[in-house]
Amino acid sequence: MAQIAEDLFLLLVDNASAQPVLDRHRRERVLSAAVLLDLAHACRIRPSIDGEAVERGYLIALSVPGVMDPVAEPAFQLLQRRPLRPKTAVKRLAKHTEGHIAGQLERTGQIRCVPLPDKRFGHDFAWPLTNRDRAGWARSALLSALFDRQPPTPTTAAIISLLHAVDGLGALLSLNDRGWRWVHARAGEISLGSWVDEYPTGLPEVNLAITASALRQALA
Repeated sequence: MAQIAEDLFLLLVDNASAQPVLDRHRRERVLSAAVLLDLAHACRIRPSIDGEAVERGYLIALSVPGVMDPVAEPAFQLLQRRPLRPKTAVKRLAKHTEGHIAGQLERTGQIRCVPLPDKRFGHDFAWPLTNRDRAGWARSALLSALFDRQPPTPTTAAIISLLHAVDGLGALLSLNDRGWRWVHARAGEISLGSWVDEYPTGLPEVNLAITASALRQALA
């Protein structure tokens, strides 16, 4: 399961209109980055380091056994062909990633795809949730990490880092100035990888944090 990308998409469409609450340009980039972070958490990709044949900071595919998630597979295949800069990878994935995520969520019965003949709000489709449990849990985890300083799960940390990078937390939260100062400070801490030190972590979490740092710079 592409946990990060799917949870992020569900959060974006969990509203009365069943429409994504982030503009198309930012949405396509942030969802593409989320799929790449799913691959990083599965230790299927990582940024290159000094001393390797590839220039430092390029995303490279790793050979790992196991079944590939259908949402993440196109991104993995892209990097299998050759390593790419994070910004380039995000750009090349942007056009089709949202469709891959929505299609998988529809196939697994988590959303419905409803055509909008009048292209209401500039969209061709609405994506009403069939069950709010998963989106509700994702939102609760995000709020707990931001406001209660609870150690975020890797998925929640990744979502916060990505939305913070594109100034997208306002799409999910409505706060006064004091609240925003708190959120930006806490989201900044999480984006810098502080969450890795908040509870025991292993290689997947460390690789996720390192890759998130590379992608955050590409999204900024």
